[in-house]
Amino acid sequence: MSPTEIRVEPGRTAGGRKAALTVDVHCHLLTPEVERLVSGCPEKQAESAAQLRMYGAVSVEHNRKLFAALIPQLTDTAERLRRMDAMGVDMQVISPSPNQYYYWADIDLAKQIVAAQNEHIASVCASHSDRLIGLGNVALQHPKLAVEQLTDCIRQFGLRGVEISSAVNGLELSDPQFELFWSKAEELGCLAFIHPLGTSLGERLNCHYLGNIIGQPIETTIALSHLIFGGVLDRYPGLKICAAHGGGYLPSYIGRSDHGFDVRPEAATIQHKPSQYLKRIYFDTLVYTTEGLRHLVEEVGVTQILLGTDYPFDMGAYEPRTYIAAVPGLTDHERNLVLGGNAVRVLGLDTVRL
Repeated sequence: MSPTEIRVEPGRTAGGRKAALTVDVHCHLLTPEVERLVSGCPEKQAESAAQLRMYGAVSVEHNRKLFAALIPQLTDTAERLRRMDAMGVDMQVISPSPNQYYYWADIDLAKQIVAAQNEHIASVCASHSDRLIGLGNVALQHPKLAVEQLTDCIRQFGLRGVEISSAVNGLELSDPQFELFWSKAEELGCLAFIHPLGTSLGERLNCHYLGNIIGQPIETTIALSHLIFGGVLDRYPGLKICAAHGGGYLPSYIGRSDHGFDVRPEAATIQHKPSQYLKRIYFDTLVYTTEGLRHLVEEVGVTQILLGTDYPFDMGAYEPRTYIAAVPGLTDHERNLVLGGNAVRVLGLDTVRL
């Protein structure tokens, strides 16, 4: 069901009682100024060919029409608030539309892109501080600059963290180049929301929209595995990381990672079994089925689950209260944690009352 079809009274249960606070941590915003900054760049102009290789002609054409139709939802705050009310969402954590990472940008352009995005997100959030919270962008292709931008996100713009992709120009997130970034993220206590852009599997998935349907969860699985086996979570135990799309396939098959840790010396260089690290990572609820979410809760713990809809894209899920209410085995308190209580804790929203 799309947001336009939802008829939910915000903040109320079916019986008329006041509902639990709902905080959606997976919501995107487009910054038009960024598109003006990159419009003349050859790398931007090469995107069409790259999209064809990744998704195929049918999906590229569908996405072109879809994206044009979604512009109001990605850019118009009044439309965003209206749809939040329709979904029964009290607060959104808005982050950049992943197509605006632009990790190919040189350092001068990267400064302009990130400044435009973070200023825009902060401005939108400031205009409705009771409804909107922001995550910014950083130019991870320039690690020292990214550390400066991350600091500005938190201390200058009042954002709660940043959104990053699952890899940067072919480099895994465990690459030594990113140690300064992870160190600063731990120091600042902010959230790093990992959201892939496309897939590295290329033409193997360029039909049936597989580049997104299975490609993006695969990318998240790979990214988290590198952070675990690469020792990043050992070196920075205080990191706050949230993985989009329920962490991909890793939580569902974490037993294989644990087995590898037990039998392979090259996989046993970390301090704990891989499954133990899942209990230190946060995951959004975007796994589509109530049984899938029940299993995710069982694997990582209910305190690690944050509501996420993927607003406003068509791969999102837009009945959050109904979805969480139907997950078997949760107490009312646990459902309230998933709906918003965990996000309040993780993001430090001390002024919000549950």
